[in-house]
Amino acid sequence: MTGLDESQKVKALDGFVEKPGATPQTNPSNGTALPLRPKLNGEVPSKNTLPTLGNTLTGKQEHYLKRELLSQQVDFEITELASTTALQRFGAPFRSDYGEVAPVDSDLPILRFIFVHHVRNFPFLDQAREKEFWQDKLQVFLELFAEKHISSSEDRLEESKRRKLAIKAKKLVELMMVSGIPTASGYEERIRFSELEVVDRGAQDQGLLVNAPEGHSINGWDVNVAGVRTTSVKRTIRYHQHAEFIIRVRQSGKPDHYVGRRYGEFARLHKRLRTELPGKVLAPLPRKNKSSTASTFFSGGDDDDASSVSSVSTHNTGFTHDDGGSLRGLVGISHRRGPSLTPDRASPRASGEYRGERITLYREDQRVSLRAFLRTFLQNQQIAESKAMHDFLTSNVIKLNEEELEDLDKRKAMDKKRIEEQKQFYEIARQRAKELDVYMERFRRDIVERNGLTNLFKEIKEKERIADLTTEYQKFAEWLRIEVAATIYHLFLAEDNSPELFAQAKRIHSMIPYTALKQVIRFANPAMVMSGVLDLFLAQPFGTRSLAQRIFGYALNDGIKAFQRSIDALVTKIDNDVFCEKLKQFVNADEDTKNYVRSEAVVDGVDLVVAILQSEHIAPQLSPEQIGQAFNAYVAWNNAVENVDDDMKAGAKLFACLKQLLKMYTRQRDKAMMLSVIEEPVTLHLFRDLFTIFYEPLIRVYKSANVYNSVTDFAAFMDDMFRVLESAQRQDVSADPNQTVQSFIDLCARHQDNFYKFVHEVHIHDNGLFTQLMGWLEGILEFLRHGPKGGKLDMNALFQGAADVHQIDKNAAIQEIDNLIKWQEERKKWHQDKTRQKMAAETSSSSGGGATIASPPGSATFRSSDFGLDQSDLADLDGADDSESGGDSADDSEEDADPIAHERKRRMRNQNHLRRTAGEPVKPEVKQLKNLREGFLSMLRMVLAD
Repeated sequence: MTGLDESQKVKALDGFVEKPGATPQTNPSNGTALPLRPKLNGEVPSKNTLPTLGNTLTGKQEHYLKRELLSQQVDFEITELASTTALQRFGAPFRSDYGEVAPVDSDLPILRFIFVHHVRNFPFLDQAREKEFWQDKLQVFLELFAEKHISSSEDRLEESKRRKLAIKAKKLVELMMVSGIPTASGYEERIRFSELEVVDRGAQDQGLLVNAPEGHSINGWDVNVAGVRTTSVKRTIRYHQHAEFIIRVRQSGKPDHYVGRRYGEFARLHKRLRTELPGKVLAPLPRKNKSSTASTFFSGGDDDDASSVSSVSTHNTGFTHDDGGSLRGLVGISHRRGPSLTPDRASPRASGEYRGERITLYREDQRVSLRAFLRTFLQNQQIAESKAMHDFLTSNVIKLNEEELEDLDKRKAMDKKRIEEQKQFYEIARQRAKELDVYMERFRRDIVERNGLTNLFKEIKEKERIADLTTEYQKFAEWLRIEVAATIYHLFLAEDNSPELFAQAKRIHSMIPYTALKQVIRFANPAMVMSGVLDLFLAQPFGTRSLAQRIFGYALNDGIKAFQRSIDALVTKIDNDVFCEKLKQFVNADEDTKNYVRSEAVVDGVDLVVAILQSEHIAPQLSPEQIGQAFNAYVAWNNAVENVDDDMKAGAKLFACLKQLLKMYTRQRDKAMMLSVIEEPVTLHLFRDLFTIFYEPLIRVYKSANVYNSVTDFAAFMDDMFRVLESAQRQDVSADPNQTVQSFIDLCARHQDNFYKFVHEVHIHDNGLFTQLMGWLEGILEFLRHGPKGGKLDMNALFQGAADVHQIDKNAAIQEIDNLIKWQEERKKWHQDKTRQKMAAETSSSSGGGATIASPPGSATFRSSDFGLDQSDLADLDGADDSESGGDSADDSEEDADPIAHERKRRMRNQNHLRRTAGEPVKPEVKQLKNLREGFLSMLRMVLAD
């Protein structure tokens, strides 16, 4: 390596690692020093495909070799966590039977580094004692859990939560290491598609179509609750009028049709779906709302609200506020009303500006909430394909008369005006936020620089009011006001389900006894209360089980008994004790035997149940006739699933029962293992220690900061927010959007000082807790931006050293790296094309009257590069998640009803996943690069050993 003296390198098997503090390399072409940490998003890809002078690999080859080797190591370490000896090979603070494990000898250097630097020093946990907590409690508990061998995804034929978590953890750790650990050459380079950024920006601007009355197709259905009519129903003597909601239904290739449904029929749909899809979590039906909406539609004078920059203040609403902190100064022209202006006034415009007709839309809020309810259901493919939904949307088609068509047109105009108002709201808020761009850029630089978060909270701790903060922080507070105002508007006014959400929030708010709650918090000692509750639940009188153990035990035992009832029913159906006993013996066998049988099933290409019944390693042994019966049932099962053949249903049902029995045995064993873990004394001790570590410091802060005063402030904010929302709801759709924007910004301005006071009081009484938390966060950012203190990975030295000792074939290894680069390029292009197709579909669907809503203001203030994360690496993480998640989830009740149909749906879900990933490039096989793993591991240990 040029530019480095040999004394400045540390030998690590096949490679070299720079010592900390070593002089940076120089560029051989001009003698200038290379940067210590290349800027990720600012680097320009080199058009020269040859490696630089003195290097064996190009910048791209370096990066993707590092990435591949890190991926292999992360995959190994995450998998090893399930081992009972994983923590013993971890190193300090965990004990080992082989004595102290030095950092350079750890088998899990990546996880050890993350644990030591970002878990063990987390505020709260940094006070935990090495032996009493980490070794005697946490290590014992985790090893105990690992010994129970809880079933995996392969056993259940579904994605278990632990597997999903492991996949996500693997990708996050890989992203952290790839972004954080630099290469020694300084020429590291990634694949870049400039047009990919255009696609991403377009996807952000596409926004939401969920409120559009037209062109919003969901799982094959384009529905809109388009109108409301009244119908008369004769009961005993006289007729009664009821509201009937008119639903416009559109399917591809079919003409539009309309159906009429009363509120009770929506309730019956909800009930039918619960019956047809037992166990499925369904969104609640909106409450009945008989209110009507009055509005004015213009007959002329169509003016542009967005072009107006008037900003009507709503400060004179009974609240006092310092106008100096308002955002009105950010607007070009400021119009003020006299003291007579109140929030109840419908519009600030002069009456001569328009000529309109006042109309009333019957049960308009109920209409849009039911539309949101229907579209939420249709988002789930299983619900969209259900018979209940099909009947609801297609049966009893109606024809509309002239009056009903006129009502549909009025409501369509209302929808259009409502969406325009949302766009105008966001546009005006964005214009005001844009005025803060200069200040926000300064604030962003302050935060991303070294100790930026610490300095921010130091400022909050020292300054008692927002007005005392520095200019950049005051402007940040103004920006936050706009953000919060946009969020409140979006939640409670902009969405179809906003009326329902508003009613729920207001109802809950009215039920909370804030005064009593304040007094309880003020005089009670929650630390002592919780400590007493813990003593009550965790006490073990005379060595018996504690109350907590009994409660969890009862719950788990109920589950075990429920599984046993299902097992007994299946055993009766199967009517073959040998089959049942053999499956039970497999579930209770040791892990080596289970793994051997699983491998046999994979090699023979048969179902696990067949491999279990044929295995000689599990008693009792089957006779040839019984083996033939089991295999014939397996053939019948596959035939029934794939061909729906009624002639072979008896054998198929036998095999279906065997598969269910294996699953029931497995889950029953899992429950039993969890029960045994809970009954272990170390579980209770660990729970108490975790409570002491996390809860007590927070309670001390909460008591010393007089948090009870903030209860009254929060209640006042909620009252004021509901008052502003009700005023905005009463406003006509033709009201000036500037006034609407300003009313929400002023709402936040009236209460920002109370919120700041709460944050300030908590911070000055935190005993350094929040300072430690900010320091912990900045430690992670420091690693992502500048890498570990132990040096950099010299991929060129690693590669050349392995080639010199003939550990790898140099040309073949370079070809494998180039294949990986080509695969990454094709994969990025594939994801880019998929994104464009999705955007094109959304654009075409919105052409039929849909409207787009731009993203909220200030949504792109920070960039991933500010925190040391490369945007292309984040895109790869998202793409990997899409590719690896098969969406295969469990539905026990559906399987109990018809296991063959359930298996058919499971295979269909897998086929849909394969269809979604069709054309995705396949990762090339690597052989030579695997030979670098030992040398790379030694180098990695040296880099992460600090």
